[in-house]
Parts: sequence; C-alpha cells; structure tokens
Amino acid sequence: MKATYHQYHLDFKKPSGTSRGILTQKETWFLVLENNGRKGIGECGILRGLSADDRPDYEQKLQWVCANIHLGEKALWESLLEFPSIQFGVEMAFRSLTSESPFLLFPSAFTSGQESILINGLVWMGDAAFMKQQVEEKLAQGFQCIKLKIGAIDFDTELQLLHHIRQDFTPDQIEIRVDANGAFSEKEALYKINQLAGFQLHSIEQPISKNHTDMMSYLCKNTVLPIALDEELIGVFTYPEKEALLLAVKPQYIILKPSFIGGIRGTEEWISLAEKHKIGWWITSALESNIGLNAITQFTFLKGNPMPQGLGTGALFTNNFGGPLEVKNGRLYYNPELDWNQRIDVLLQ
Repeated sequence: MKATYHQYHLDFKKPSGTSRGILTQKETWFLVLENNGRKGIGECGILRGLSADDRPDYEQKLQWVCANIHLGEKALWESLLEFPSIQFGVEMAFRSLTSESPFLLFPSAFTSGQESILINGLVWMGDAAFMKQQVEEKLAQGFQCIKLKIGAIDFDTELQLLHHIRQDFTPDQIEIRVDANGAFSEKEALYKINQLAGFQLHSIEQPISKNHTDMMSYLCKNTVLPIALDEELIGVFTYPEKEALLLAVKPQYIILKPSFIGGIRGTEEWISLAEKHKIGWWITSALESNIGLNAITQFTFLKGNPMPQGLGTGALFTNNFGGPLEVKNGRLYYNPELDWNQRIDVLLQ
C-alpha cells in the first residue's frame, strides 16, 4: 500500500468573522491511499489557532503516517491520539479505499437521495446590517433553525438583532442558537446569559473560554439557558478524561466536530458518554472541504439524531470540490446524480 499527503488552501468568498478574528483562508490536508489499483482519500481538517493538533510537527506526523501506513487503521488511530484531525483523515481514507466508491463511505437512505438531514443556518459575525441580512436570507431559504455567532460586536446590538427576529418569528417558527466562542468574561457571563434567555433561545455554545471547569460547571448549574460545550472538548483525548469532564461540568449539550475530537471513533465515544449521562448532543462540521463534509454528513445520518445538525455545504469557499451535497428548505440532501468536479482529480492522480 502506498500513502501520500497533500496540502490545500480553501479560499473564503467573503472574509468570515469569528470571535478570534477574520478568516480569509482555511488550510487543510489530504491523505491519499493506493492499493491494488484502488484509491482512497481522507481529509485532515485542521483549524490553526483552535485545533488541538495545531503543532509545529503536524506535517512531520503526516509523513510518519505515510511511512507507517502498513500498520493499518486501528494501530495508526491509537498512535495519533494527540492528532485528532489526522485520526479522522486516516479513518476516512481507509474506509474510502475499501468502499464501492471513494466517496460513498456510509451507504444509506441519505446517500441514495431518499432522506435528508435537518440542519441549522449559520449567521457569521459582522456588523449589525450584515448579520441582519444573513438572518433574512436564512429565513427566506426555509431554515427552521438558525445559529448566530455572537461576541464580536457590541452586545446590546446583538440583543437588538435577536429582538428583531423574535418580533416576527416565535420560538415555534424559528429555533435560535447562539455561539459565543468563549467570548464572555467569567464576571459577565451569567448576566449576559440571563439577558439572552429572554429571547427564548435553544442554547448558547461555549459562553466562556475553555479550561475554566469550575466556572463552566457553575454556569451550567445556574443557567436558565441551556449551555453546549464546544471548544471545551478539544484536547480531551482519552475516554476517562472525557467522562471526567462531563461529570465535572454537567452541560446540557455537547457539540461534536469529528475533525477536532478524533474522527468517527472519537465522536462515538463522546456520544456514548453523553447518552450515558443524559446529555444532549449534535454533530457539526468545522470548515472542512466538501470531501471531509461528505464523510461527516454520511456518518451523521446513521446516528439518527432528529435535532438540527451543524452541517454546512462548503459554499463559503471559492475553490471547494463540487460534490453531491445540496441544501433545500433548511435540509441537507445527497444527490447521487451529481458528480464530483474535476478539481478533485488533482488529488487522486
């Protein structure tokens, strides 16, 4: 078996705002396997400044994987505990290699085009006019759930935006999630959460920055608005560590990004623990290309979670790989009649 890796930069159509700044480009890596005339591809979706494996030896670890591909998927996964995005790339590549098609990883009623996945519409940070425009677009596109990233502009302006939405749409009509990306200070967090709760929101993601376990536990215990852990899960590698975190914080929800938490196996571990301790969960992509997103969506469908999932279509990028994923009326569909565009051939040569 032969293994190679390739770097690729995804270019944003518009600069995308987060609480950590403006993104114009997203780095990703692809692992390509070849064996007996067949090829498989996996995406290692790292996000610099956030991923646990944002380390100087990242490319060196990819070189090591390619040199030791003969060890097989299980042994490699276990050797990559501190490199969750590469764990996912390895899982994806091996499954791709042995599948009927390199991109048909989890055949189901979803991949046959018979069923779809309910998803949320994402509203990026920006000035009030830009965010209002995005909200109106998502509502016009038929989304039943929207997620607003907050924390980058004036908080009172964000409250006004939520008031504007709730004037026209009840919680039964539109579910609203907000994501603070850790932007609130510990001192102000509970006050701001109480302010947000007045708009009958579904939940708030990561109100304070990660690794403040005692305060996060306090917030989850005293909140009137359900709290979802997101960044908090990053860098928690072993099963006992995962359970210890959930028992210490007792969140209402956890959000699972396979590229950040060890791929399929890592996600399965978090799901089993969440269900054991009666914690809600949903799955979210993390700015992967359509190659990684394709794998995440197929896996997500099999989990049967009826909540809106956080699965975009990669429409943010100018140079993504065209594929079978489509969004209609707030739902994600897999159109088996759509082929991948020719840009992907460069990776598979």
